[in-house]
Amino acid sequence: MQAMHQGGKRDLSECRSSRWVTDTNELTRLMTRIQCRAGRTQIGKVLTHVQKETRLLKVSALVFVGDACEEDDDELIPAASELGQVGMPVFMFQEGNNRVAEHTFREIARVTRGAYCRFDSGSAKQLGELLKAVAVFAVGGVAALEASKDAGAVKLLSQLR
Repeated sequence: MQAMHQGGKRDLSECRSSRWVTDTNELTRLMTRIQCRAGRTQIGKVLTHVQKETRLLKVSALVFVGDACEEDDDELIPAASELGQVGMPVFMFQEGNNRVAEHTFREIARVTRGAYCRFDSGSAKQLGELLKAVAVFAVGGVAALEASKDAGAVKLLSQLR
């Protein structure tokens, strides 16, 4: 598991990744330190980073949580397609109703055989369920999701079929 942070007041091109961790408490600590700041989205940098990482060690899934997309589909979709070709699904979780982001997020999920889900800003519980479902998928695949009965698993399964 690895946390990435993009955007930031200090540098609008900031995009950093943490070290790899196997402990969920450590990942939680890393992720709770991430702050949301204004800045141009850098989804392309995230996709490129994951391509490099999966060449070194198989990455089971990518989870992206965001509310906007200011980058060009003509760059993002081919990069996402490369991930799909190596069998890495991308799970795109959108906060809010930005239609441009929705279109791009859905397309990234489609070309990687991942899933797109929307949640609202007041629904930390729903996001938590979705993240748990991705973890179940990363460890046990579709069969593990089918065995799970929680809401996040059901929502992801409807997209993965």
